[in-house]
Amino acid sequence: MKDSITKMAETKVSRLMLSMGIPMIISMVLQAFYNIVDSAFVSNMKEGGEAAINALTLAFPVQMLMVAVSIGTGVGMNALLAKSLGQGDNERAAKIAGNAEFLGIIIYIICLLFGIFGAGAYINGQTNNSQIAEMGTDYLRICCIVSFGIVFFSVFEKMLQASGLSLYSTIAQILGAVVNIILDPVMIYGLLGMPAMGVRGAAAATVIGQIVSFSAALFFHLKHNKSIKNGLEYIKPSAQIIKAIYSIGFSAIIAQALMSVMTYGLNIILVRVDESLVTAYGLYYKIQQFILFAAFGLRDAITPIVSFSHGMKNKSRVNDGIKYGIKYTMIIMAAGLLILEIFSVPLAKIFGLSEDTKTLCISAIRIISVSFIFAGLNIAYQGIFQALDSGIESLVISVMRQLVFVLPVAYIFSLFAGEKLENSWLIWLTFPIAEGISAVTAFFLMRRIRKNKIEIL
Repeated sequence: MKDSITKMAETKVSRLMLSMGIPMIISMVLQAFYNIVDSAFVSNMKEGGEAAINALTLAFPVQMLMVAVSIGTGVGMNALLAKSLGQGDNERAAKIAGNAEFLGIIIYIICLLFGIFGAGAYINGQTNNSQIAEMGTDYLRICCIVSFGIVFFSVFEKMLQASGLSLYSTIAQILGAVVNIILDPVMIYGLLGMPAMGVRGAAAATVIGQIVSFSAALFFHLKHNKSIKNGLEYIKPSAQIIKAIYSIGFSAIIAQALMSVMTYGLNIILVRVDESLVTAYGLYYKIQQFILFAAFGLRDAITPIVSFSHGMKNKSRVNDGIKYGIKYTMIIMAAGLLILEIFSVPLAKIFGLSEDTKTLCISAIRIISVSFIFAGLNIAYQGIFQALDSGIESLVISVMRQLVFVLPVAYIFSLFAGEKLENSWLIWLTFPIAEGISAVTAFFLMRRIRKNKIEIL
């Protein structure tokens, strides 16, 4: 494990960013891939395909919230762990990892209780369609009750990444994705002697894939992550360490959780215009995840690299981490914008949609994707802020780009659109506006952080 720490300290930053970032990007893109695979399979069910898509869209904010809390906890642990390893404090690193495992147990218990007692009320609060409500409740309940796979995979994935072992976290993600993709048609349609389970089959395939990813990540951690000591004594909760984890990770949780709040709020705004807009936006959201999650993967490389360098008090490597992090993220987002603009029509045709809904989905792809350039800057800056113990600044950008300048603007534009679907393009303009204003704010926050936390090294 000495080799991985040496790599973090000595490898040229531009090369280190790619060697760590590419596996993380692949991992995140695969996560987006099997999110959309569920939608593609259920949309092509013989009966109720479009209703099933709508049900998954309504359930999606809670899924995102579970991931938000899990990943946010992992992000806080990641930055803190990388900094401790950079300082050579392996004992503290072990306690940080153990406390993250303890927090994973607490998170799972909360998800379990919500799945049992809250899933039905949540779905029924968004729709009066009994078929959609039943499908959504079935899907969400399974995903929550058997959520320990995604919760603990998020924890052990970040442990591997913080130690420079991101390749293993990617392998674990791939294994889960492959299992999910294989099981989806088998369990949804009832192949190979299995009963046709519909949306419940999609949920079952998802959680089984997550359990496989967690099991593989745990195996790789125990076998290869020798820089982090394991033992029950390290799982003992420490208020100081938990506070430190969430002083960094809370902004990441809010950033991800705000995506849930934003999607939930948009569902309510869009359904006032027409229910087909909910379906169109839900599908667009899953399509764009290929690009956004790739940027998130690179952000997850930026954070430990910059944090490790900051722990070493190496100003040159911190600056290189910032420079290459922004540069590579912008390349990803520019490529993503080009891909979605060119392939918007064939992407919308993957799903079994009516012509009207398909047209709305294409419109969403072409207009909202313009926001990618600004979103790339915001995502990179948030990773940098987290690495430099500037969680509040990261939180400010999250709130601006996913709440302050989204729901109010979308609501106002929906009033102008009225009930005319041909005017729905106005609502999609919300996203370029929100990301653009947030990017300008992030630039000025970065100038202040650079002066206060980097130039003094």
